[in-house]
Amino acid sequence: MKLVVEVVDAHDLMPKDGEGSASPFVEVDFVNQLSRTKTVPKNLNPIWNQKLVFDIHQTENFHHKTIEVSVYNERRVPIPGRHFLGSVRIPCSNTVKKGKEAYQRFQLEKKWFFSSVKGEIGLKIYISLESEHKTPLPQTLEAPPSKSHQLPEIHKVLSHSKLCSAVPKAVATVSLIGTSSAPDPKKETKEAVTFHHLQKYQVQKAAGITMQPVRPQAPHSYEEDYDLKDTNPQLGERWPNGGAYGGGGWMSGGERFASTYDLVEQMFYLYVRVVKAKDLPPSSITASCDPYVEVKLGNYKGRTRHFERKINPEWNQVFAFSKDRIQSSVLEVFVKDKEMIGRDDYLGRVVFDLNEIPTRVPPDSPLAPQWYRLEHRRGEGKVRGDVMVAVWMGTQADEAFPDAWHSDAATVYGEGVHNIRSKVYVSPKLWYLRVNVIEAQDVLPNNRSHLPEVFVKAQVGNQVLRTKICPTNTANPLWNEDLVFVAAEPFEEQLTVTVEDRVHPSKDEVLGKMIMPIDMFEKRLDHRPVHSRWFNLEKYGFGVLEADRRKELKFSSRIHLRVCLEGGYHVLDESTMYISDQRPTARQLWKQPVGILEVGILSAQGLLPMKMKDGRGSTDAYCVAKYGQKWVRTRTILDTLSPKWNEQYTWEVYDPCTVITLGVFDNCHLGGAEKPTPMAASAARDSRIGKVRIRLSTLEAHRMYTHSYPLLVLQPNGVKKMGELQLAVRFTTLSLANMIYVYGHPLLPKMHYLHPFTVNQVDNLRYQAMNIVAARLGRAEPPLRKEVVEYMLDVDSHMWSMRRSKANFFRIMSLLSSMFCMSRWFGDVCNWKNSMTTVLVHILFLILIWYPELILPTLFVYMFLIGMWNYRFRPRHPPHMDIKLSWAEAVHPDELDEEFDTFPSSRPHDIVRMRYDRIRSVAGRIQTVVGDIATQGERFQSLLSWRDPRATSLFIMFSLCAAVVLYATPFRVVALIAGLYYLRHPRFRSKLPSAPSNFFRRLSAQADSLL
Repeated sequence: MKLVVEVVDAHDLMPKDGEGSASPFVEVDFVNQLSRTKTVPKNLNPIWNQKLVFDIHQTENFHHKTIEVSVYNERRVPIPGRHFLGSVRIPCSNTVKKGKEAYQRFQLEKKWFFSSVKGEIGLKIYISLESEHKTPLPQTLEAPPSKSHQLPEIHKVLSHSKLCSAVPKAVATVSLIGTSSAPDPKKETKEAVTFHHLQKYQVQKAAGITMQPVRPQAPHSYEEDYDLKDTNPQLGERWPNGGAYGGGGWMSGGERFASTYDLVEQMFYLYVRVVKAKDLPPSSITASCDPYVEVKLGNYKGRTRHFERKINPEWNQVFAFSKDRIQSSVLEVFVKDKEMIGRDDYLGRVVFDLNEIPTRVPPDSPLAPQWYRLEHRRGEGKVRGDVMVAVWMGTQADEAFPDAWHSDAATVYGEGVHNIRSKVYVSPKLWYLRVNVIEAQDVLPNNRSHLPEVFVKAQVGNQVLRTKICPTNTANPLWNEDLVFVAAEPFEEQLTVTVEDRVHPSKDEVLGKMIMPIDMFEKRLDHRPVHSRWFNLEKYGFGVLEADRRKELKFSSRIHLRVCLEGGYHVLDESTMYISDQRPTARQLWKQPVGILEVGILSAQGLLPMKMKDGRGSTDAYCVAKYGQKWVRTRTILDTLSPKWNEQYTWEVYDPCTVITLGVFDNCHLGGAEKPTPMAASAARDSRIGKVRIRLSTLEAHRMYTHSYPLLVLQPNGVKKMGELQLAVRFTTLSLANMIYVYGHPLLPKMHYLHPFTVNQVDNLRYQAMNIVAARLGRAEPPLRKEVVEYMLDVDSHMWSMRRSKANFFRIMSLLSSMFCMSRWFGDVCNWKNSMTTVLVHILFLILIWYPELILPTLFVYMFLIGMWNYRFRPRHPPHMDIKLSWAEAVHPDELDEEFDTFPSSRPHDIVRMRYDRIRSVAGRIQTVVGDIATQGERFQSLLSWRDPRATSLFIMFSLCAAVVLYATPFRVVALIAGLYYLRHPRFRSKLPSAPSNFFRRLSAQADSLL
């Protein structure tokens, strides 16, 4: 595997040769491997287009390394040497595979404080899995650089590295996470093992976090309790009784602890892996057999699929039996021959004593299966045939757990088996496709008697956008408009551009058409311009006399476009209020992660029945968590109102000001006694039970949060508690310096600020991105269905709601309440309600007047003291759904019915008219408030506008006198007089409005000019 650094060019370098120019070359250092480019003489904007190739060793972390690129000026006379022109350090974590690389410019940085550096360097960096020609070869370093003109020899050291992919691998891997640039042996991170196809990073826990024994839980209360509850579950891997089953012997030794699954309660399972069989006896009738295996443990039976006419079948299927439901001391494995008519024949069996079954604890290697000779079903000796089986005891941390057949899901069959398994999903990589329609030439209308009214329509998949009609009726129209689409890798759709003529308000004619694959366009990482291109338009003839020429292409015109894939934006597929990822699309622009988020999805309590099964209420619940590009789905626990999942997942955190969303759903795709029709299966929708959001910035680092979150759902009849979701959450920061760095930088990538989208564009693009994510995740196996994705991404957050409007209004009022309280307090001070307080305010005022340099320090010290005082009252748990803040308790039923109405409305006309009148009344009050604000602003404008000549004359004369007085009087005296006048005793006040207030209210506004 090779690292390729393609040095393309540089711009605006610092002249260093004394003649206003430079002879630059580039030197690249990667883990003590040094290579350089050729020298470009006398050029401050050199172009190299040269590839430098380095070796990558696959046995050591690669993404923690850096690439140092330095630019030098080669000096030949009078003394050979070189001058430093700038350098840049690039982390290897941003490196992509060959074929996904993109040209990127880096600002050259100083090496030391007094360096004179300017300019940029353009690079392409990628990893190639095939050997490439090295130009030039890395050299060997034996001594420090000398003053001779010869290049230093570089000692070649192979760096141990491994390639980081953009998405999690579906294999079990072992990973190490570094803490910071200055490693501390006491804070080293530990190795951890990945389970459930996830990377699992285990960081040393902070001091003070201890495991507590389980407290007896109070019985569930069915009162509506919407508060967050503290829990104290038994977390971490513990092997009781020395790991022995029933005191016998799973494993020997004391109580065993493991730390790789420390945020969930351990659940023990008996695993049976049926690999294959050989030399099975054929049937006397068919001279062959149709074998399958039945695994029996007490009343639980699991079956493999059967093979037709095969005496050496291979199944490689795993069965998992919960330890809590084991009803027998022996495990029986039967091999049977499936018969078309009558009972299936027994070919033999193998019996295992549960007291002799070993225990496997990851990260131990998988237990090797063994061949067992089949016995007669009545114990009458051995029979013909062997079966390969592995039996062990483990936990949900075992790699076989996600794909195993579970004893508690024995009633599920067919497609339902895939729909109950836990899986990890990755959102597709989304790009913004920007199509800049510039102009067209030689656009000929079908009817030559009129000039064309031309516009351009572009389509990508289901997204259709069009430009405005060219204002001039000409054959060479000009638009210069941007059309922005959302595209997902791999690019399956094509860009279709048509030039159309508006011949009638209800009829458009196609004048030309072109189709292009999306992957042919350049990927742009910054705001540099992209080269435009001319494209020929294809025109088809469909006349009566041209039936045989329909497939002929006629190039009648061409169109000028500038098309690129924007990699510097973050494609928004969720609301910015609950955003979970802010990284740009291009991996080259990603920063280092600042922390690790670990979530243990423990259980749910008190769920409400979501459907009827056998005449009683039932719920088949599963949980979905979404953070960044990674979605996780737990397994479905069948027919219980208190499911226990105990599954742990891990995410890398790139920004702490993000939100993780967890939702609980009822699985409606399990199959039943009758096989559902395709139409019924497509009509079934997984019901939403509730949702929880946790903002990472509200979590203390290295602390484990174990809480039970209420699952609240707003229904047409009001808010309803559907149950509680018990979670264990831990956010671990890797570097305090990185955290401070993140808080000082913009929330979104810089392209959102350099070339921002309009509000309408953001809403439309987010809707398209959400549809693409839902469609791609719905094609997975098992699918993450559209209703689940829409609920997790808050697809209806932009819809009108009177309840939300009231909630937002009272949020604003709560913010202004502190200002109102401060105003009332100051009014009490001015009115001498408390003489002692007023005297102290006077003393403070006089001190600040005498020492004005103390004003700002006093203000900041006051804020510091308030913050320290409020530290005692800081939140002890993460925020959760608040029904009072959401205005869900006192909402009117008609307002809820309006919120759940479709768009467009499906309610009767009289109800729609009543709601319309209500919105008109609310809008009328808002209109009055806005008019009052406008009136006050226009009164300020009329002070100098001579709209009222007498008022303006008085004001300008007052301004002249005030200027003379303020010029002659020291500012401290003016401030002292003004403050003492404002704080004067009520005995010297009048109940009538002041003269400035009366003068201001008499000023005219433009309200009298409104119709």
